[in-house]
Amino acid sequence: MSDLAAVGAEPVAAVAAYGAPTLERSAVAAFLDGAVAVCDRTDAEYVGGDLNAHSELTVASTALGRVSSPVDRSGASPGEAVCVTGRLGRTAAALALFEGGDHERANELFRFEPRTAAGQVLADVATAMIDSSDGLARSVHQLAAASGCGIALESPFPIHEAVPADRSRDSLFVGEDFELVCTVSPNAVESLRQKLPVAFTRVGTTTDGSVTIDGEPLPDRGYDHGNQS
Repeated sequence: MSDLAAVGAEPVAAVAAYGAPTLERSAVAAFLDGAVAVCDRTDAEYVGGDLNAHSELTVASTALGRVSSPVDRSGASPGEAVCVTGRLGRTAAALALFEGGDHERANELFRFEPRTAAGQVLADVATAMIDSSDGLARSVHQLAAASGCGIALESPFPIHEAVPADRSRDSLFVGEDFELVCTVSPNAVESLRQKLPVAFTRVGTTTDGSVTIDGEPLPDRGYDHGNQS
């Protein structure tokens, strides 16, 4: 759903494949309840999938949507506002809670609200957009590279209150946040704050230089899809 949100698409349906060493009825039912609940929150429909025995728990899902003019990552140009939805660091906070043994609170933080409604509003004005599923730092690097521009991030950032104070900067490099990162005209920021169903914060500016944070180079670090460790 986050990928649909990042292009401004309207969710339509979702399917999933579920595999496990034993297909226990209660576990499968809980998975289906969760899948249906996510679809319900985005006005989409869970239309089925596949169940099969597998050597380890494996889930693969696909969301389908419709959009007439998808927003991609390549339309940003120098002088635009870089903004994010919501608050950053939910996963960083959840990992810290897991380390401390508070699994219940950690699992609550992993229940993300898909930003599909916000994505559809932003689609009318955003010049480029991406989700932060790889972390804010990596996401702005990807957006800057696709658009052929630089990005200057400036603190403070909208960090989730559950993130420990000593991990607030580190949370920018942790993936699985599922917020939207976009570029818009600076003149549009305030009106978008009024229209969007979620907090909307300017965190930087597109430039003709490199990718920086508070004037210093921003490491291109975050979730790595190719890392099998």
